[in-house]
Amino acid sequence: MGLITTDKQRIIIGLGQTGLSCARHFQRRGIPFAVCDTREAPAAADAFRAEFPAVELRLGELDSDWLSRAQELVISPGIDKRHPAIMAATVAGAALIGDIDLFCREAAAPIVAITGSNAKSTVTTLVGEMAAAAGIKTGVGGNIGTPALDLLQSPADLYVLELSSFQLETTHELRAAAATVLNVSPDHLDRYEGMQDYTLTKQRIYRGAAVVVANRQDALTQPLLAQGVELRSFGLNEPDLKQYGLREQDGETWLACGLDCLLPASALKIRGRHNLANALAALALADAVAIPRAAVLQALQDFAGLEHRCQWVAEIAGVSWFNDSKGTNVGATLAALEGLGATLADGSRLILIAGGVGKEQSFAELNAPLQRYSRDLILIGRDAELIAAEVSAVQTHFEPSMQAAVECAQKLARAGDIVLLSPACASFDMFSGYAERGQCFVAAVEALK
Repeated sequence: MGLITTDKQRIIIGLGQTGLSCARHFQRRGIPFAVCDTREAPAAADAFRAEFPAVELRLGELDSDWLSRAQELVISPGIDKRHPAIMAATVAGAALIGDIDLFCREAAAPIVAITGSNAKSTVTTLVGEMAAAAGIKTGVGGNIGTPALDLLQSPADLYVLELSSFQLETTHELRAAAATVLNVSPDHLDRYEGMQDYTLTKQRIYRGAAVVVANRQDALTQPLLAQGVELRSFGLNEPDLKQYGLREQDGETWLACGLDCLLPASALKIRGRHNLANALAALALADAVAIPRAAVLQALQDFAGLEHRCQWVAEIAGVSWFNDSKGTNVGATLAALEGLGATLADGSRLILIAGGVGKEQSFAELNAPLQRYSRDLILIGRDAELIAAEVSAVQTHFEPSMQAAVECAQKLARAGDIVLLSPACASFDMFSGYAERGQCFVAAVEALK
């Protein structure tokens, strides 16, 4: 399977989960390829050599001359396409693609495509469960769970894909049946040249879409539409005809489409106004691909939320504890603060645990909701001091570990309060990822019982 034996030369860059899925995809189809990784010793290297003994694997500094011999460079999401060796290869004529383009070349079923700075995993999972409740054979994956190319191994009548901005950088052939940008807030600005660059990358998901679902309360999700593309919107205000939003009826808040009240918000297991927005987005996407409404509404009532995403953990001595470890940017934490803060009873307050790797974000936006809903901010991690310098609306406490932070929160909390872990930061200074961070939080809370 030597690279030089074909005029269809392909090199996969990146030996993570996505890179491995691309390698298996090519091998199943008898397509020659080679693989490289910028790391000298990636964790999957030995397993790769055992599974693909005849495939060339190069580790360490990228070789621009070697890459320039490829017709296609298949770039994993973690690889920045602005790497000098990759840019040199593109000048030499190599095309840059990602796993999503490979997937789209073969996927026969319609695709629902979902991105956003926050909540994309929740909405992706929810749309998948709506389809499953209707008995539709559905493949759910992409940036969540199963890599997109692995979904091709099982027959499906619908695909629901979560897509990150990194994946969208190299996506050209999506043409989704329905696509959404749920929201846009500052994130990954260490990768992009600014908010405009980041926003335009997110909006690549709309290219070729039959139906576009935008957040009418977030201007950065609004697309410049080609003629013939149908636009639907969702928001937490009253909807116009054929749009999705909230209506008040008989003293209760309802999820609505146009004038039709579909489901009372009180019927949902997920809490917070941000989760009402997620439910409305999923409802709009499901309608766009004709998932039967009865199954959609049943799935909305059954859905209990995702682990590490505003997940209820426990109530101890009248204090409710929530794990939003997936809140890795300021926008996610703002949504959690606003969503849970609005559920507080009079006199109760919210205690926020935050901190980690700040990713060059500004944290000043946290001041307003903290002043409105909170009395204490507990900070952990590398950039705790940086956050404290920008957030002065409440009393700040510094703790050296997650366990210490939870114990501090217990001392500060009163019956009726909420303690929320929503770090607004990446986790890699103290944990292997947001999942481990959330698990440590849950374990520390459980130890309080």
